[in-house]
Amino acid sequence: MRIEQDMKLDFKDVLIRPKRSTLTSRSEVDISRDYVFLHSKRKYQGIPIIASNMDATGTFDMARALAAHQLSVALHKYYDEAELLAFFAEPSGSSASFYSMGITLPDYEKFRRVKEQAGDKIEYVCVDVANGYTKALVGFIQKLRSAYPDITLMAGNVVTGEMTEELILDGVDIVKVGIGPGSVCTTRRVSGVGYPQLSAIIECADAAHGLHGLICADGGCTSPGDLAKAFGAGADFVMLGGMLAGHDECGSDIVEQDGMLKMRFYGMSSREAMEKYAGGVADYRAAEGKDVLLDYRGPVENTVQEILGGVRSACTYVGARKLKELSKRTTFIRVTQQLNEVFGSN
Repeated sequence: MRIEQDMKLDFKDVLIRPKRSTLTSRSEVDISRDYVFLHSKRKYQGIPIIASNMDATGTFDMARALAAHQLSVALHKYYDEAELLAFFAEPSGSSASFYSMGITLPDYEKFRRVKEQAGDKIEYVCVDVANGYTKALVGFIQKLRSAYPDITLMAGNVVTGEMTEELILDGVDIVKVGIGPGSVCTTRRVSGVGYPQLSAIIECADAAHGLHGLICADGGCTSPGDLAKAFGAGADFVMLGGMLAGHDECGSDIVEQDGMLKMRFYGMSSREAMEKYAGGVADYRAAEGKDVLLDYRGPVENTVQEILGGVRSACTYVGARKLKELSKRTTFIRVTQQLNEVFGSN
């Protein structure tokens, strides 16, 4: 057993310090990014925000809506093959969508069949497991990269630099970063495992960029300002779940509670999700997610405008004319007291 004494921070622990700027309007800010992925060599151009591959947000309707704003979606993995083939055959909405999968043999065989028919319509793949530190994930990534060298591959989740480096060296283009920060994730409470998300982003981004790889900050954003902090900390992409939940494009039913319209939102390791997709919680594990009712928020359009406007505003406050400049112009100010300082002062 050992205790790390280094300071670790979450989004709530910092603010971005303003700096001199020559920008006169948010309209002058370009929040799109251009990337060439390390392994696939494919080019990306768009706004690097991705709807999470939860069944509420990783929907076809969400993909179509976000594509109009150059945003992406990681589709949830519970669509059947016919539905996926029909979606990827569409002329729009599917080009920047990630096909999501687990690491079991049935997951691989399903992808193989869909990819065989869809061909280059599927460019992006998200391999999603709760614990990205397993040998099984590494072996699966190596197998997938060997079989499909041209796909752009995102995988995780991890929170440390050494595992970020491992995945990139094994063939991952975008490492998904975050364990436990999601609004409906209870991993930190149930297992005691996790890592403050801002520090995870900073450390994993540093490791990835040293190998010319990229990271996607997954979880913990509850406001547009949190996205600005994630990008400022070095995230190349940001994945959103709860911020995009509760909208018409989500795969959730609208219910009425006390005269108010609500939509259900739950973690994909929650009891509700496992009962829906796996027949219940296996006797060897515990649920690591919760089920909540969110206010119904109508079309996702207004929320997208709020998110993009917030990120543009952050750029103007620090003088970043392009999103790629934000991390270079970001200075974080700590706004919370750390426990080690409190104990040390007594």
